[in-house]
Amino acid sequence: MRRRGRSSKIGKKVPSSPPTRKSLTRIAPRIDSRYARFKLRIGRSPIHRFGVFAEETIPPHRKVIEYTGERISWRAARKRFAAIGFRKANRRTYFFELDRYWVIDGAAGGCGAEFINHSCEPNLRQQSFKGHILLFSGRRIRRGEELTYDYRFAKSAGRQRCTCASPKCRGTINIARKEDWIFWRRRRRLSKGIAP
Repeated sequence: MRRRGRSSKIGKKVPSSPPTRKSLTRIAPRIDSRYARFKLRIGRSPIHRFGVFAEETIPPHRKVIEYTGERISWRAARKRFAAIGFRKANRRTYFFELDRYWVIDGAAGGCGAEFINHSCEPNLRQQSFKGHILLFSGRRIRRGEELTYDYRFAKSAGRQRCTCASPKCRGTINIARKEDWIFWRRRRRLSKGIAP
């Protein structure tokens, strides 16, 4: 007598489909509290897609969050950028220049700081310190205010339109004038102890 309820295919190996990689558009954005010093949240931004907002008042000149991710070389970053490309509109890159040799890729192991948008009149300032990128409050930030910093893309990166809508908006994310580029390059050298 045959028993019912058991299939004869249980012991056979069935080919499975390969695992799919999740893109940042499918992952619910979140803030990793291990790297944030204040209560922050991610929400829809009037500047661009998602943004990071203060859940409490942040005093001036305080560390707010660290920009985390995978540390890769500029060569590897260029290869990743070429692989991602602009094939799809929802593909984004989250590279942050650490120095002239290294880049932090916020898309790989980011803590939520990668969703902070650009503004020509920012409330955060960035600083490299012993291989880490720290974001400090440049002034008092009110509860509910969106956190922003100036991306300062180089002129050679290709013109990127700015949508920050601040009164001092320069219309581009890139450093607009040669004098500005010389100023930031000199400031970076002085912060590293290199003579201009």
